Amino acid sequence: MAIPEEVALLEDFVSDSVSYRGIPAGKSSTGGWRSAWFIIGVEVAERFAYVGISCNLISYLTGPLGQSTATAAVNVNTWSGTASTLPVLGAFVADAYLGRYRTILVASLIYVLVGQGGHKPCVQAFGADQFDSEDPKERIARGSFFNWWFLSLSAGIALSIIVMVYVQSNVNWAFGFGIPCLFMVMALAIFLLGRTTYRYPKGNPQESNAFARIGRVFVTAYKTRRLDMDQGQLEDGPSKICESRLEFLAKAMLSGGGEEEGGEPCSGRDVEDAEALVRLIPVWVTTMVSMVPYAQYYTFFTKQGVTVDRKILLGLEIPPASLLSLIAISVLVSVPIYERVFLPIARLITKNPFGVTMFQRIGAGMVLSSLNMVLAALVEAKRLRIVEEHGLIDKPEVTVPMSIWWFVPQYLLLGMIDVFSLVGAQEFFYDQVPTELRSIGLAFSLSAMGLSNFLSGLLITVIDWYTGRNGGNSWFNTNLNRAHVDYFYWLLAAFTAVAFLAFLFISKLYVYRRVNQD
Repeated sequence: MAIPEEVALLEDFVSDSVSYRGIPAGKSSTGGWRSAWFIIGVEVAERFAYVGISCNLISYLTGPLGQSTATAAVNVNTWSGTASTLPVLGAFVADAYLGRYRTILVASLIYVLVGQGGHKPCVQAFGADQFDSEDPKERIARGSFFNWWFLSLSAGIALSIIVMVYVQSNVNWAFGFGIPCLFMVMALAIFLLGRTTYRYPKGNPQESNAFARIGRVFVTAYKTRRLDMDQGQLEDGPSKICESRLEFLAKAMLSGGGEEEGGEPCSGRDVEDAEALVRLIPVWVTTMVSMVPYAQYYTFFTKQGVTVDRKILLGLEIPPASLLSLIAISVLVSVPIYERVFLPIARLITKNPFGVTMFQRIGAGMVLSSLNMVLAALVEAKRLRIVEEHGLIDKPEVTVPMSIWWFVPQYLLLGMIDVFSLVGAQEFFYDQVPTELRSIGLAFSLSAMGLSNFLSGLLITVIDWYTGRNGGNSWFNTNLNRAHVDYFYWLLAAFTAVAFLAFLFISKLYVYRRVNQD
């Protein structure tokens, strides 16, 4: 009878985590939703701070700073792209040296200097770490964590947009940019409150750094590149030849090359970890291209809103950037519907405990993104027709007699796209990297968003030059009544459609990383 009791005792602890005391983390006393809500609270405060600066930035650049629409759009894209790409550096520091908890503390203290670089990927990865991937129930709960995480931060975003846009538009810009700093102090306090409940990933002192392990695979594979797979002996046995899809990396396991060729062979686990990262690259590229439309709602969507009638109920006129809150509101509605309605129905149909695969979720978001660009193009074309009908082409200061309600559907659809594509990509990149590199996995997802901003800025710069050369009428004319942003939206719809077709092809070939591989 002693054996079952020992098994039960072992099952009460998480195998790869420790508590704040440094002892094995008990399932009943650490982690789970108890800890996750503290971490979600941190992200809500951080998003309030970040969005409080970014949501109305284009109005600040084109207003007080006097920049042209195209220049301001490129600058906003560059700023957003840099903020979303820096997490790769922060994730590297976390996974290679400091760990997620310490990196979050440091990044929170210097947030103003490094933006979300060290904060964003580590907080989300640390939150997901609170659920045991080896426990079926907690693994499903971890999938829900990404949904409720996004719902909660969307609440912070909505509050930030409503409050900060009003302060910036009606009080002053200095006060409007100062309030977000106070929220970062609040975020740090919330994070420290949950310290005793967290599960901390347990490192293995007998293993080398994950970056060194995986980097050695590429070096060894290059040295043994001239060997055939039937030469020598595989470190983990001949069965590995059939399992590996990337023969080049599989050669890192060859032990028949001698000291001159590759030295000591790599283990099968190291090779599989390296293959997992390589397989992510095509997925990362297609998601990056499909995310270019995201860059538009902070730039051109907002500038379009400036030109139309912004009076809503009871004649109240709203700032154009306030419409961004509709994205967050859409997320607040979409996540419960996705969790409580869509997933149960999907589970009944697919017999998959997760409802849909991560690829299906991301692909659905890509389709919606392409359709949203079509919708945005049609709405802008209607605005230009009204401008022409009323003789307002050269009167940009006159309000176009078109209600701002016409723009509401595209903002609401953006929220649905976030729930499918953005959250799905975050879960995918977290799940498909080695455990020690999960901050890097989430940084991949964020960097795709960041580089899509750079790509958007590059497209705007090239198109603005090409269409405006020799005195031509640029698609991004400062006078939006003479511009053709609708053409740009059609182009982005085509880009996203092509990215989706490439994504479909890649998803057919992709081999999911095994859950118990670590």
